[in-house]
Amino acid sequence: MTLQQLRYVVMVADTGTITEAANRLYISQPSLTNAIHELEKEMGINIFNRSNKGISPSIEGEVFLGYARQVLEQAKVLEDKYKGDDGGKKSFCVSTQHYSFAVNAFVDLIKRYGQDEYDFSIRETQTYEIIDDVARMRSEIGILFMNDFNEKVLNKILRANDLEFHELFVAKPHVFISRKHPLAKNDIITNEELEAYPYLSFEQGEHNSFYFSEEIFSTTERKKNIRVRDRATLFNLLIGLNGYTVCSGVIDEKLNGKDIISVPLADESDMRIGYIVHRKAILSRLGNTYLGALANYLTAGSDESEDSVKIPQRKLQHRGRFNEMRDDGEPACGDVREKAAEHMRRVKTT
Repeated sequence: MTLQQLRYVVMVADTGTITEAANRLYISQPSLTNAIHELEKEMGINIFNRSNKGISPSIEGEVFLGYARQVLEQAKVLEDKYKGDDGGKKSFCVSTQHYSFAVNAFVDLIKRYGQDEYDFSIRETQTYEIIDDVARMRSEIGILFMNDFNEKVLNKILRANDLEFHELFVAKPHVFISRKHPLAKNDIITNEELEAYPYLSFEQGEHNSFYFSEEIFSTTERKKNIRVRDRATLFNLLIGLNGYTVCSGVIDEKLNGKDIISVPLADESDMRIGYIVHRKAILSRLGNTYLGALANYLTAGSDESEDSVKIPQRKLQHRGRFNEMRDDGEPACGDVREKAAEHMRRVKTT
């Protein structure tokens, strides 16, 4: 087995066709096909299923491709370190639920490492796809939330895929509404007050389970429901229809504008927002830097740490648990940076 063969099978999986993969790899189709057959013979598995409709990874192949991506990523890390090649095209991908702070951290990552050539991706996507992206190592990091309702199911899925969840902060549920909404002047909003207004949520595609919902209280029956795919559409509908959605309460006026506000919801539930990584993968320098950027946004006003990116402070509007005190008298999210730094140190020594 060679790194070249691994690059071949990953390219075929990514493109979905031998023809397109061969074109991108600048080799002939017979050469590519033979290389894949030799690898399958050596490994004793069928990496791909072939049919009249085309080629697709087998169940065993999906697992193999996940490890292949990890090997290729680590090989790239070695080459960058020992060949002294700091140039070239840098690549990084993060998958996330629809959180503005995740986008802010991504912006600052690019500002720091955006050289003449780079290939960065941020996928604001569905919960199942976030897990799948990190499990298959398409993304180094995934950002999502857990609560008492979905924790058992999500943790089972994470364990089955060799993933682990690291908490960033705990938030009380808030309502996103338009600044001109009839309830906008309320200090707190109840579920009863919201019954007359359209409820907006992010649809989860074919994996539309309550456990994959991005919104807390996903099982609650509502008279008016609207499901969307992207954050911009959701915000437009919040304004145009006096709709609402339930979220963490973290909002950045510089990114989302001043038309959307966050108001606490009268409920005692918690949202534990964090990131997932692969247990067997070592975070790249870019991955560590992205976690540092996240920590900076979520601990605005605290001292910079050695592992963090220095970022201009931005006004995050958040009322609720984010600013409450723990039992030991410290802020509820005051150890976000330490948790991120601890994880960075651990993966570096793995």
